[in-house]
Amino acid sequence: MIYILAIDQGTTSSRAIVFDADMRPQGSAQEEFAQHFPRSGWVEHAPEDLWQTVLRSCEGALEAADISAQALAGIGITNQRETTLLWDRATGEPLYNAIVWQDRRTSDACAALKEAGHEALIRAKTGLLLDPYFSGTKLAWLLDSVEGARARAEAGELAFGTVDSWLVWNLTGGRVHATDATNASRTLLYDIHAGEWSEEICTLLGIPMSLLPEVKDCSALFGTTDVLGATVPILGIAGDQQAATIGQGCFSAGMMKATYGTGCFALLNTGRDAVTSEHKLLTTIAYQLEGEITYALEGSIFVAGAVVQWLRDGLGVIDAAPDTQALAESADCAQDVIIVPAFTGLGAPYWNPDCRGAAFGLTRATGPAEMARAALESVGYQTRDLLEAMRADWGDSAEAALRVDGGMCASDWTMQFLTDITGAQVDRPSILETTALGAAWLAGHAAGLYPDQAGFAQMWQLDRSFMPQMSAAQRAQKYERWQRAVAAAQAV
Repeated sequence: MIYILAIDQGTTSSRAIVFDADMRPQGSAQEEFAQHFPRSGWVEHAPEDLWQTVLRSCEGALEAADISAQALAGIGITNQRETTLLWDRATGEPLYNAIVWQDRRTSDACAALKEAGHEALIRAKTGLLLDPYFSGTKLAWLLDSVEGARARAEAGELAFGTVDSWLVWNLTGGRVHATDATNASRTLLYDIHAGEWSEEICTLLGIPMSLLPEVKDCSALFGTTDVLGATVPILGIAGDQQAATIGQGCFSAGMMKATYGTGCFALLNTGRDAVTSEHKLLTTIAYQLEGEITYALEGSIFVAGAVVQWLRDGLGVIDAAPDTQALAESADCAQDVIIVPAFTGLGAPYWNPDCRGAAFGLTRATGPAEMARAALESVGYQTRDLLEAMRADWGDSAEAALRVDGGMCASDWTMQFLTDITGAQVDRPSILETTALGAAWLAGHAAGLYPDQAGFAQMWQLDRSFMPQMSAAQRAQKYERWQRAVAAAQAV
C-alpha cells in the first residue's frame, strides 16, 4: 500500500495525517505550541516550535498509521499564511521569532504607506490591502529592528519565508528555499497577474529580492527529505485556506467555502478572472496548477475559533471548546448579547487594525451561557459580512450553497445559526479536515496516485446540509443590531 503524508501547520498547533491511496485518513498526530504576546497587538511563535512540533507530529502520524516513511509516495504541506520568518542561510538559525499573521505591530507603517499614496499600486499588483496582516511590512520591520539584519540581507546572507518555506528548508536540510504561488500571493510582495515577485514593491518596502524564495506550482517537486527515515519527495504546498478550497473540491468558478479555525476565511472561486473588489475583499490566487493561475475573492475574519479559546483561557468560563454548544443551547433567549471579537482588529470588510473587542447588551443576569452563545453567534455575523461583500462584487453568479470546514463546524448549533443569519444553505462535508485533504491531494496528484481535479471533485461527500429556519424579519433585525455594534466598537 502507498500513502501520502499531509502536514498541516496551524496557528495554535501542528498536525500530520496519513492518507491512503483512496484518500482515507489512516493515522494522525497533533501537538499544540506556545503563543507569545510580548506587547499588546504583538503575536509571535518560536520558529523551532513550529519545526519540532511538525517533525514530532509526522513521526506520530506514521506510528498511528503503523507504517514507515518508506511507504510514503510524497508529502503535502499546508500552513498558516502570512506568518513571517527570517533566518541565516548558512546555519538555518532564525534571527527573531516568527511574526504571526495576527500581529499588528506594523499598523503605523501601513498607515504611512497609505498616506503616501502607495496602496493603489500595491492593490493593483498584489490584490491585497495595506494591512499589518500581510508579510511584507512584517519583513521590513525585521530588517529595520533586528540588529545587523538589513546589512546581512543586502549581502545575501539571509532568507525570508512564510511557514511553508521554513518547513521545506528544515525538511531538506537547507537545500531548498521555495514556496508556492498561494503563499507568495499573501506576502504583499508578489504580482499575482505577472506571476513573479514585484521589484517595484520590494524597492518601496526596502526589501532585497535576494531574500525571497523560488515560487512553484502548488503541485510540484519541492525537494526531498530524509528526516523521517527514508527519502520522501515533497510534492505539494498551499496556504491553509487555499488548501481547504482544494479539499472542498471548489474547482469551478462561483463555488464558495468557509473554513473555521483560529480565524475564518471565506473564498469564492472566480476562475481565470482576478476580480477587483469594491467592498474591501482580497483578490488572491486560489491555486496554480501546471502553470495556470485560478483566482479567488477572499474575506478574512481574524477571530473565529479564537473567540472560543478566549472563553476558555481568558475568561475561564469553559474547560474545553465543545462545552460552548451546551452552554449556548441553555442561554436565556431574552438576553441579546453581542460580542464584537476584534481582539486583533477587524478584518474584511472593515479592515480596521485599531479596533478592539467589545460586548453589548450585558445585564446583571448575563452569565457564561449568554457569553458562549454570543461568542458563537459572532462567527455567523462576521461570515454574513463576508458573504454580503462577495455577492456585491461577484453578483448572482456565486452559488447558493456555502461549503464549510474546520473545527467549529462540528457544532450543529453553530452551523444552524450560520445558515439562519446568512440565509444561505450550509453544506458540511463528511471529512472536516479538508485543509489537510487538499494538501494530500496536491502531493498525491503529483505522485500519480490521486485523480485529476474533476475526479477528485466527484469524490466530495456531504455529511449534512443546514437550511435557514429563522424568519427573514428576525434575520434582518439581528443583523442590523450586529452592524450597530460593530459601528460602536469602531467609534471607541
